[in-house]
Amino acid sequence: MSTSLSPAAVVRTGLQVVTAHVRRRPVPFAIAVLGSLLFSAAIVASSVVLGWVTDELIVPVLDGNGTGRIRLAVALIVGVGVAKAVGIILRRAAAAALQYGTKNDLRERIVDHQLGLTMRWYASHPTGDLLSVAEADTTQATYVLAPLPYGVGAAALLLGAAAIIAVTDPWMGVIAVLWVATSLAINIRGSWRMAGLGQAVQRLRGEVASTAHESFDGALTVKALGRERDETRRLRRDAERLRDQLVELGVIRATYNVAHELLPGVVTVIVVVLGAWRITADVITAGELVRVTFLLSLVLWPSRLIGFTLWQLGDSVPAWHRVQSVLTADDEVAYGERQATEVDRPAPVEGDGVRFAYPDGPPVLDAVQLDIPAGRTVAVVGPTGSGKTTLTLLLARLWDPVSGAIRLDARDVRDFASGELARELAYVTQEAFLFDDTVRGNIALRDDLDPKDVERAARMARAHEFVSALPGGYDTRVGERGVALSGGQRQRLALARALAQQPRLLLLDDATSAVDPSVEAEILRNLKDADLPATVLIVAYRPSSIALADEVVFVEDGRIVAHDRHETLLRLPAYSRLLRAYEQDAQRRDQHRSAGRVPGGAAT
Repeated sequence: MSTSLSPAAVVRTGLQVVTAHVRRRPVPFAIAVLGSLLFSAAIVASSVVLGWVTDELIVPVLDGNGTGRIRLAVALIVGVGVAKAVGIILRRAAAAALQYGTKNDLRERIVDHQLGLTMRWYASHPTGDLLSVAEADTTQATYVLAPLPYGVGAAALLLGAAAIIAVTDPWMGVIAVLWVATSLAINIRGSWRMAGLGQAVQRLRGEVASTAHESFDGALTVKALGRERDETRRLRRDAERLRDQLVELGVIRATYNVAHELLPGVVTVIVVVLGAWRITADVITAGELVRVTFLLSLVLWPSRLIGFTLWQLGDSVPAWHRVQSVLTADDEVAYGERQATEVDRPAPVEGDGVRFAYPDGPPVLDAVQLDIPAGRTVAVVGPTGSGKTTLTLLLARLWDPVSGAIRLDARDVRDFASGELARELAYVTQEAFLFDDTVRGNIALRDDLDPKDVERAARMARAHEFVSALPGGYDTRVGERGVALSGGQRQRLALARALAQQPRLLLLDDATSAVDPSVEAEILRNLKDADLPATVLIVAYRPSSIALADEVVFVEDGRIVAHDRHETLLRLPAYSRLLRAYEQDAQRRDQHRSAGRVPGGAAT
């Protein structure tokens, strides 16, 4: 796979990526570069010292002339060694702080930005791919920062070495310059090839992560349907495509590395032969030739490091593009400046001409007019696909209507500042999500909530009894997604979490479907009898639960066709037929539950 960028453009883009990272953490970068320059200077100095020792100590001794400058030679060698050690420590410690600190910053920026985007954006991006961006792509985009400071020092070392070689002998200087230029050309070309294939590799990593996430997240369904082998084959297919791309990357890297590795050896042989000839011509001394060959041997690794840095630039470009695709996503939720009201009373709810459609889909709600007085318990009833859940999503402002307005206490929900609306309403879905935390942590969600309020909420949600029976009570960890609990227990904890926030509007989207009808009825009675400072809106299916509501909103084909008391709505043929269907379904479920054919404890 080729890239649309030229080799020079890949390097230029890579340098722009590096510049963006360094600007956020200039101090660790400066310290790392300082350490690298100190190390490079010490290497150059060591070549000078070695040449001086050869001419002033070794050659006179071989000629039979002693010397008394041994102490000075030892001091110079030790001094150079100490400088190299200090440079290594500074470079490595600061480079690690630069790389890992930048990666952490980048991940925090991605998460922070994503949480401000609309649900429409989330709906168009697979979760596994987003996880890959946050993990694999941030790692790849910042990996170049580890060798970068050393690469800067290595570049200085190469320039210094070339200068010393040129001063020693111009002809050998020309050879050194040609070596450096050829090495850079090879590595820039290889970096360009890597960037092209890197685009496909990063995309395939995202696909593998998406497939794995989907398989793990749907493990219960996969096992229930006996699809383990099919899921394994699906993951194997994606993994093998990634493997093939990585193998191709390895072949390219090896090909260019061979050329890069051969070059220093060839150059060294040429310099030694040329240097021997120049010694016989009395142009240079033996010590100067030792200095040059020593420099060439020392700059072999730095030249490789410069190549490695350039290759990492090529790898970082496609990863950075994927990171930027998230960071530059502009489908952000638009917030106003309104603050939450510090009052302890229920909030009335209004919907004025609300129309909504999901992306690329038909209208789900059309011309919805809604007026719920403060403090009422209202059941939203309607056939499947009529728009009940969508209505609750709009009320919670998880989506915004295409037209019309939702108002809470006469205030448009779009006018609230970020985080303020959540202080006035709580939303509980049918699929209760629990964090890998204790029961108390899942209910409270913050440290400053009084334990008495946690227990009060749990009692109201009929969760206190089973929580007290757990090994650690409220301090029992529930596992990821609450895996240690039944479906009904998870729903009751999610409801308790909502009640603990003491919202002015409580939205329950079939949030008690996994509990027994008798328990559900008791929970709803608790809500009514507790004198909550909340208006309660429930998407309900069980006739017994619907009958407990003060009012019923009947939704059909995306419109509110009636809003009245349950007894009054029973006169509508469509509503009464739907309630009879609900009743029959509830009876079948009860029979199956009694016969043990309903999975587990989900209702307990």
